[in-house]
Amino acid sequence: MDSIISRIRKDLAESADPNTQQNFQRFFKEEIRYYGVKVPAVNKIANRYWKEIRSLDKQEIFALCEELYLSGYCEEAFVVSTWAPKLAARYEPSDIAVFRYWIDTYITNWATCDAFCNHTMGDFIEQFPEYIDELKRWTKSGNRWMRRAAAVSLIVPAKHGKFLNEAIGIADLLLTDSEDMVQKGYGWLLKEASRNHTDEIFTYVMRKRGVMPRTALRYAIELMPKEMKSEAMKRDW
Repeated sequence: MDSIISRIRKDLAESADPNTQQNFQRFFKEEIRYYGVKVPAVNKIANRYWKEIRSLDKQEIFALCEELYLSGYCEEAFVVSTWAPKLAARYEPSDIAVFRYWIDTYITNWATCDAFCNHTMGDFIEQFPEYIDELKRWTKSGNRWMRRAAAVSLIVPAKHGKFLNEAIGIADLLLTDSEDMVQKGYGWLLKEASRNHTDEIFTYVMRKRGVMPRTALRYAIELMPKEMKSEAMKRDW
């Protein structure tokens, strides 16, 4: 297992790109560790090593993921986000404890939050929808990335028309959150839900726009027709 981790790190270091390194510096407010590897290159590396580990026991794969997270490097977190959804057929309800711990302990920026939650958590919630109550509890966390995770874990299901009421419920719980990354997270969730439920999301936005931060509102209405956008953005409140 140590050999696999060492080889992954060697491949990432050798794939570093100066332009990508500059982009990392621009895109993040937080202090993060990174090699400077483009996402497609990270995915290629992750998929190559997946062929070596896919027959391992799930807990052994989880241990490898934990080792990658411990480094603090963004690209190593992306490897986890590539591997974890490949285990979807082996998910069990008890895995929520692992996923919760990873998010609360190792997620330190929007990119690693979204990469993990969109697919790993999205797949998990589709299999075990009773854990939406868990997401609702995350909205009360003191960790802003847990709060963002509560929203972005429903992004992919919402895009496909699922969990409308639950998405609105989570948006309601995060409605006045002071962190812009949380506002953008639930605004994005509403935007994806609006693909199949435009009228319902528009009604919600109009009802809440007096207290909804403008950042979240702009995200929520991004896909709506021009007239709806104009109506939602009117400064008559």
